[in-house]
Amino acid sequence: MAPKHKVRAKDLRNMKPEDREKILNEFTQELIKLRYQASIGVLKTPGKLRELKRNVARILTIMREEARGGK
Repeated sequence: MAPKHKVRAKDLRNMKPEDREKILNEFTQELIKLRYQASIGVLKTPGKLRELKRNVARILTIMREEARGGK
C-alpha cells in the first residue's frame, strides 16, 4: 500500500527507479479512486486528493530530472 503521508523529494531521490515507479502506480490508482469519489460527491477528505496530486507531481519531476541527467 502507498504511504499515507507526504513523500519527501530527498527520500525519492534515494530510491531505486523501480521503487519510484511502483509508488507512482499506487498513487495514480488511488488518485483515480478519489477523483471518482469526488465526482459522485462522496469524498470525505478532499485534502487527500490534493496531497496525492502533489506527490505524483513530485515523483514525475524527479524522474524527469534524472532522465535529463540533472541532480
